[in-house]
Amino acid sequence: MKKNLSYRDKLLELGRIYKITEIQNYIKRKKNLTTQQIEHILKKNNVPIPKDFNVSFFKKSFTNPISKAGKEVSGIYSETTDGVERFFKKTKRGATGLYDDTTGGLGNFFVNLWRNAGNIGLGILNTFPKLFSTVSNFISSAFVNTFSSFYNSEVEKTKINKLVKGFGIAVFVCAIGIVFFTLKENFDKTEKIQLVQIEKDKSKKIEKQKEVKKKEEKKLPKKVEEKQVKKTEPKKEKSPSQVTELVLPNLNIKTETVLSLFEDVDYDLKTVRYQKKVKPIYFTQFPKDLDEIKDTKLKKETFIKIVLPLVVAENEKILDDKIKLRKIISKKMTSEKEKSWLRLKLREYKVKNSDFSELDKRMDIIPVSIALAQAAKESGWGTSRFALEGNAIFGQWTWTGQGIEPLNKGKHEGHKILRFPILRASVKAYKNNLNTHKGYSEFREKRHSIRKRNKSIKGLDLTDTLDKYAQTGKEYTDILEQIIKQNDLSDFETVQLTNSVVKKDIQL
Repeated sequence: MKKNLSYRDKLLELGRIYKITEIQNYIKRKKNLTTQQIEHILKKNNVPIPKDFNVSFFKKSFTNPISKAGKEVSGIYSETTDGVERFFKKTKRGATGLYDDTTGGLGNFFVNLWRNAGNIGLGILNTFPKLFSTVSNFISSAFVNTFSSFYNSEVEKTKINKLVKGFGIAVFVCAIGIVFFTLKENFDKTEKIQLVQIEKDKSKKIEKQKEVKKKEEKKLPKKVEEKQVKKTEPKKEKSPSQVTELVLPNLNIKTETVLSLFEDVDYDLKTVRYQKKVKPIYFTQFPKDLDEIKDTKLKKETFIKIVLPLVVAENEKILDDKIKLRKIISKKMTSEKEKSWLRLKLREYKVKNSDFSELDKRMDIIPVSIALAQAAKESGWGTSRFALEGNAIFGQWTWTGQGIEPLNKGKHEGHKILRFPILRASVKAYKNNLNTHKGYSEFREKRHSIRKRNKSIKGLDLTDTLDKYAQTGKEYTDILEQIIKQNDLSDFETVQLTNSVVKKDIQL
């Protein structure tokens, strides 16, 4: 509706909006209608009529409808009371008639009583539609007046625009303030960190300068200096893929120290399984408190992390020897150095009559999964007395060498468990045992046949040939297979050291 219109113009505008044909016809005929006539036509067509703007919204929307409803309810109440009074008057008359005239008064009394009861019931029923119409009229008038007041209310657009602009400016200022304070705090923190780093660097430089001065003061004799100059040679640069070996000393280290070391060097078995690379970390002994780890999974993973690099390192050494052996055998002429190396390996693998084909058969790797499974079985995952006191991972027997006396040994058993200075010596002796002892000839024959077919050597293909390793025989090999499968040890078959050269599988 347009602004600044008179009350009569607003009524005409409502007629145009609601398309009241009667008002439009009068306008077309150019006949003037009074304000009361226009109101009457709009009311007849159920169009909400705007009141005078001096009347308040509360009075218009709530006070008038409530008073109107009160009047209608009071009218209903007066009607019901009049009906009740008429009923009692009639009953009273019927009672006196009954007393005066006993013959006909009784019949008239019951007839009048029945009629009056019917009238009362009809009166009560008539009140429900009146009450419903009163409530509905009140609600409808309240809604009509409310929405008409909203419709007729006028709000200046400039005030709304000013309000929106002010709110937007306030939000923008707050955002700038927050950003400024956060940047200031971050800048202060970075300045503090830089100052600390600069002070640390200065202290390190001062310490280095002092060490250089001390070294300069200690001058060596000229003869020694000349010898050193002669011996100095250009150092070979190591490739970034190579990692120096880390051999831990023979100390009583604790499991907590071992776990923290693994975290420092990022030694994770999941990564090893995926990348097929393991770091050359060689422990000389197991931690004495390894059995105190309550988590079985963590205990097994710690054991595998300690033993795996030792097994892989020995396998790679054997492969290097095997490659060298085939190169020497393929030559027509061999040097004295190569001949001495061959004699050494023939003695190491206990091969007689210079049988190089037998030497080639024996000189081969032990599958990583079998080595880990047997180490776990024989040492109780690194917690047995033999493993902790004598680094005996694989429980090898001896009758002559230094060993540990078993507690539950029989009367006629004179063996001991072979003792080793470090863990890697135990791994080397174990592999030499499988590659030389006559009890494992079937193991070596089956491994050689797999080589001849140019297939990869897997532990699960060879476990059935190790039934002579323990007195339980077939039961022992079943346990090995179970350990390999339950702990997914086959994932480590092709693992190599991170500082080793990638080797292709040997083919015949």
